[in-house]
Amino acid sequence: MSKQVKRDASRILFCAAAGIIMSVNIRTFVHTGGLLPGGFSGVTLLLQNIFKRFWGLDIPYGVFYFLLNLIPALVSFKFIGKKFTLYSCVTILINSLATDIIPARVITYDVLLISIFGGMINGFAISLCLRAGATSGGTDFIAIAVSEKYGIDFFNYILAFNALVLACDGFLFGWDKALYSIIFQFTSTEVIHICYKRYKKNTLFIVTDYPEDVTNVIYKTTGHGATDVHAVGSYDNEPRTMVYSVVSSEDLKKVIKEVRDVDSKAFINVMNTEALYGKFWMRPND
Repeated sequence: MSKQVKRDASRILFCAAAGIIMSVNIRTFVHTGGLLPGGFSGVTLLLQNIFKRFWGLDIPYGVFYFLLNLIPALVSFKFIGKKFTLYSCVTILINSLATDIIPARVITYDVLLISIFGGMINGFAISLCLRAGATSGGTDFIAIAVSEKYGIDFFNYILAFNALVLACDGFLFGWDKALYSIIFQFTSTEVIHICYKRYKKNTLFIVTDYPEDVTNVIYKTTGHGATDVHAVGSYDNEPRTMVYSVVSSEDLKKVIKEVRDVDSKAFINVMNTEALYGKFWMRPND
C-alpha cells in the first residue's frame, strides 16, 4: 500500500471518527443540557427548536444540517481545495446521519459540567478534522477560507457569529441555556487553539557552527528560508552565526529535531510570534 493511499485512508478515518464523536456529543451532553454548539450545528438545533415550538414540526437534524452546508461546501470546493472539501463532506454526512440514529444518553444533568466537558469534546472532534486536512463544515469552511487568505487565526471571529445565534436562542427560549452555551463554545474554541496550530507561528534564533546546514534543514522541513546574522560570542569573543527564521507552530518540533541532528550543540531560542507582516508560505489545502 502506497504512502498516499495510507494517508488518504487515515484522513477518512479521522473525519469519520470526528463525525461520530460530534453526533454522540450532541445526543448526550448537548441535548441533555439544552445547549447550542457552535457553527451550523447550533443553527440546526435552533431551527429544530423553532419549527417544533411554533409549528409543531419535528424536523430531523440531518435535513437542516446537510442543507445548511451545501453552499459553504461548494465555495470550499472551488476556493479552498477539492480533497479538503470531499474529506470534510465525510464528517458532514456522518454527523447528519448519526445524530438522528444514535440513541440519546444522559451522563449528567449538571449544566455547567455539560458546558465544559461537552465543549472539550466538541473542540477535540473539530481538531481531528483539522489535523486530517479537513473541517467539520459550516462556519469552519469560512474560518479556513479567511485564515488561508489572510494568514490569521479566524476561529475567534466565528465565536462572534455564534454569539448572534445564541442571542436569537436566548430571546426565543430563555437566556440561562444560551449563557451556558457561551461556556460550551468558548471551551470548544480554546481546545481547538491548543490542538491545532497551523496558523500559529514561532520565531527561531539558532546559534550554530553549521549555519548552511541548519538553513537547508529549515527549508527542506518547512519550505521557509532563513537569515544569517553574523555576531560575536561575548564569552570567548569568537565569531558566531545566528540563524533567524519564522516557522509554523505545527512544524516546530520537527524543525528542532532536524536542527539538533545537524548540530547537537546548537543554541535554539524559540519565541511566540504575535504578528507577522510580509510573505509567509503555507502548505495549501489539497
